[in-house]
Amino acid sequence: MTILNPEVLKSGHVRERRERALAVLSAALEAVDPVNAMKRQMSLSDETLRIGQRIYDLGRYRNIYVIGGGKAGGSMAKAIEEILGQRVTAGLVNVKYGYGAQTEIIHLNEAGHPIPDAVGMAGTRQMAELARKATARDLVICLISGGGSALMTLPAEGITLADMKSLTDALLRCGATINEINAVRKHLSQTKGGNLARLAYPAEIVSLILSDVVGSPLDVIASGPTVPDTTTFADSNGVIEKYGLLEDLPRPIVERLQRGKEGLIPETPKEGDETFTRTYNLVIASNEVAAEAAIARAEELGFHSLLLSTFVEGEAREVAKVFAAIAKEILNSGRPLSRPACVVAGGETTVTVHGDGLGGRNQEMALSAALEIDGLEDVMIIPLATDGTDGPTDAAGAIADGSSLRRASLLLQEAGLSATQYLANNDSYHFFQKLGDLLITGPTNTNVNDLIFTFVF
Repeated sequence: MTILNPEVLKSGHVRERRERALAVLSAALEAVDPVNAMKRQMSLSDETLRIGQRIYDLGRYRNIYVIGGGKAGGSMAKAIEEILGQRVTAGLVNVKYGYGAQTEIIHLNEAGHPIPDAVGMAGTRQMAELARKATARDLVICLISGGGSALMTLPAEGITLADMKSLTDALLRCGATINEINAVRKHLSQTKGGNLARLAYPAEIVSLILSDVVGSPLDVIASGPTVPDTTTFADSNGVIEKYGLLEDLPRPIVERLQRGKEGLIPETPKEGDETFTRTYNLVIASNEVAAEAAIARAEELGFHSLLLSTFVEGEAREVAKVFAAIAKEILNSGRPLSRPACVVAGGETTVTVHGDGLGGRNQEMALSAALEIDGLEDVMIIPLATDGTDGPTDAAGAIADGSSLRRASLLLQEAGLSATQYLANNDSYHFFQKLGDLLITGPTNTNVNDLIFTFVF
């Protein structure tokens, strides 16, 4: 992992400790690098293509089309070209602005994320056209990664992009869960909820998936474009009614959902639908893969290591207290590991914003942890966003250690501010920026959620 701000390495024994810690973080990111992940799961020998546990005789196919979307799409497309070369007939993959890669055949269409835009919608329309064009003699390879929901937006007929933005804003404001939001969006889309697979049928479909969702449920990642949908129009209407949005949403959305509930519009494809008899969905990298690689590297570096969980959720500042407590337990009793120790966990926390500062869930967790481990010189807690972007910032996370508050107090004294005030204002970015302790990686071109590293030296 390249750290663009070398200040985080400090000097002396602090530098040595940080170098060891960053080596563990680097191993996690390298394990879920899209190119590496693709090449672990795919190999070509003459006309025989191995994907996961399946074998494909390329001599059976007239065309190979590549479509998809997500923040890792550029690297995934590059890997496909390196493996298949000129065997790829054509392709289009939507990626976030600035997340492109060098490809020759597969067109990378840079588009809006997290807010979908017209460029992304135009690209998704072209994907749909390629999918419809495919026949039973063709192979369609779908590249799916985090951000795919926004980057593969193609509303159903009669629904506009503005309608979808209005819907998303309303659902976010009312506190709907991601599963509830996706249940509604799947029933307003031409590609989500298994509909992309339906468009491509009867072509052979392989969907290669980089998971950014806790637990990797296939129908949730990028809203499951090639996966049987577990929700219905009735579920979608239930979400709208639950949050009292009937009067607030654009009429085309309300009317479509109602018509679907009444059986006047076909449901999204479900388990058992013939569409999926020719579809293979394979997760090629996930939070668990990254965490396991980190553990392996930590043990090589002499740490006693433990993968605690890859299902961590909750308020970032509260989750930080749990990992601080684990560090204290290791210091005081040697449980659950003796020193030097490395505890790794993964998942995705949330932040309830009350202030007007700048930060992200990982930086906020680091600041909360710094308050809890103040004075514990042998403890370091590092939360990391694996895509290199934590919230609306250029940081991937931050490093908190037992000296963070002491060092900060000297810098903050003149401004009359404290670490507690920075946390209250959700301004973790500027706190760690002053210390030179932000993790700046640049785009990693992968995204498997967040990792939390607790080191006790």
